[in-house]
Amino acid sequence: MNKLKSIILLFVLFCFLNGSAKDYNASIFGIKSNGTTLNTTAIQKAIDYIHEEGGGHLNFYVGRYLTGTIELKSDVQIILHEGAILVGSTNIYDYNIEMPNTALVYAKNADNISITGLGVIDGQGRDVAYSLIDQVHKGIIQDELKYDRPARRRPKGIYLRECKNVEISGITIKNTAEWVQMYDQCENLKIDKITVDSKAFWNNDGLDIVDCKNVLVTNSFIDSSDDAICFKSHDATKMCENVEVRNCVARSSASGIKFGTVTRGGYKNFKIINNKVYDTYRSAITIATPDGGEIENILVDSLNAYNTGNAVYLRIGQRNTQNGTGSMNNITIQNLYAEIPATKPDEGYEYEGPIEDLPRNISPASIVGLPGYDISNVTLRNIEIVYPGGSNPKYAYCGTKPADLDGIPEMAEKYPEFSQFKELPAWGFYVRHVKNLTFENVKLTAKDSEYRPAIVFDDVKGANLSGMQYSIPGKLKKLIKYKSTGIILK
Repeated sequence: MNKLKSIILLFVLFCFLNGSAKDYNASIFGIKSNGTTLNTTAIQKAIDYIHEEGGGHLNFYVGRYLTGTIELKSDVQIILHEGAILVGSTNIYDYNIEMPNTALVYAKNADNISITGLGVIDGQGRDVAYSLIDQVHKGIIQDELKYDRPARRRPKGIYLRECKNVEISGITIKNTAEWVQMYDQCENLKIDKITVDSKAFWNNDGLDIVDCKNVLVTNSFIDSSDDAICFKSHDATKMCENVEVRNCVARSSASGIKFGTVTRGGYKNFKIINNKVYDTYRSAITIATPDGGEIENILVDSLNAYNTGNAVYLRIGQRNTQNGTGSMNNITIQNLYAEIPATKPDEGYEYEGPIEDLPRNISPASIVGLPGYDISNVTLRNIEIVYPGGSNPKYAYCGTKPADLDGIPEMAEKYPEFSQFKELPAWGFYVRHVKNLTFENVKLTAKDSEYRPAIVFDDVKGANLSGMQYSIPGKLKKLIKYKSTGIILK
């Protein structure tokens, strides 16, 4: 609570300081709103001037402001008023493409910065990506075109690195060529009431928080063709910590809310409260550490998920062992409701998630560590997950005999994904290599009969199950315990 109060006080101070900042209209710097004049130099001159004058607001009013990469500097606040659209150039050379993370709006080591208002940032990402691909095919730019898409140089919408006291609020960000926004090693970051609508190209993560401290994300809507709200840790000496996400809605052709995939340092002290995920191809909530990072003290409370491919996936992996094997401890997921469809949740979207990890029937929620690296102290409280049921053993089959369970591969080095094991032996929960587990008031429903049991425990060391409820047509097989000890049923 004290940490949250500190964050709020910082933002109050930030807003107070901004209240006396000087206002500048974009037009006085020769910035044109006709949508055709390239304003990169003019906008940058305006930012530089305001920065040198001690700070202030750069106001954009109704119009379309065409630009390439602009660099935001300390004490400069961009205000996009309603009707103002910052439009990304479709010429790839108008961006800082030689930098590791090119973007339309960029900043490094800048303090007291913001982008606010009711305006729009439109990256025109599909045309930008095609411009880049054209240069690659002509041999002018070298790129491996992995999966027929450029691996580098696609500009993000916003990329801020090592910035402090940052506010992004009110705006709409859409149609970027790569990740929509990335905040990397920033401190005191507030994101509120933003809208993300970005399905213009592949890898359109809606929001990436990387190794940041003191972050508040609230009241936002994110619709993206890759992970909607995503936390990452790229630096083994850093971690994401003291983060709260509240009252947000997410849709994705990948995961709704995701920790990972890159997890070198880790995550600590998170609150994910009162959020909604819908029409999402992968998991509503994924927490994974495949690269050696530490995950500790994560609370997910009041998450509602509709038409999503999976409800919960917790995973320790060993994709990258340079930093050792990661850990996951003190995870609480409570007041969760999820509906899993029999069909593909993102079917019909322009950029659907790939058909992969087949054959398999509908996958269960899963908590999967590794031998010798247990996921520990996990509490699932007041959980309801509704599955379609109807699994067909003739299509894909996994039994519960010792040979069947031992035959499920560990897949330590693989990309962590709920479907990676293909067919699993449970329809509700599959739990493996876990220590100190609590199931309290968990209800599992299958609309059609199932050949698999509801829950399979494999190498679970201590579990307390109380208030369990099952609903399924026909004969119910509840819980299979294999190589597990200390299982208490109430």
